[in-house]
Amino acid sequence: MTMPLTPDARMVLAPAAALFRSLGDPTRLAIVQRLACAEARVVDLVTELGLAQSTVSAHLACLRDCGLVTSRPVGRASVFRLACPELLALLTSAEEVLAVTGSAVALCPAYGLPGGVSAEPGPGLASGGPRNGAPGD
Repeated sequence: MTMPLTPDARMVLAPAAALFRSLGDPTRLAIVQRLACAEARVVDLVTELGLAQSTVSAHLACLRDCGLVTSRPVGRASVFRLACPELLALLTSAEEVLAVTGSAVALCPAYGLPGGVSAEPGPGLASGGPRNGAPGD
């Protein structure tokens, strides 16, 4: 027998849901993957990920507002890094779940990839490299 989700339970789960939504965008996830390897400036992320400067800046602002990345000034630029090492552990855990579930997530009608196409195996979430090539803007 299942219990209904109470308003109190929703309030307790809301921060975790917000965390997963913040990582649910492929561009933000690619930025987090890259920052898992080393600190980077916006210009570095633009070059390495093949994204527009405005796109990278907007997603970094979102990640900073969520408390997932921090920045420090270096000359006229800002250098960004992951705010906590636990984020890397979360990405590693997500990679393990994806390995166990296979293409089930990709085929999910609500959240899967367009057309249910499974992603090509790649370097993985925690490695700093995109799983399926560089994401678009």
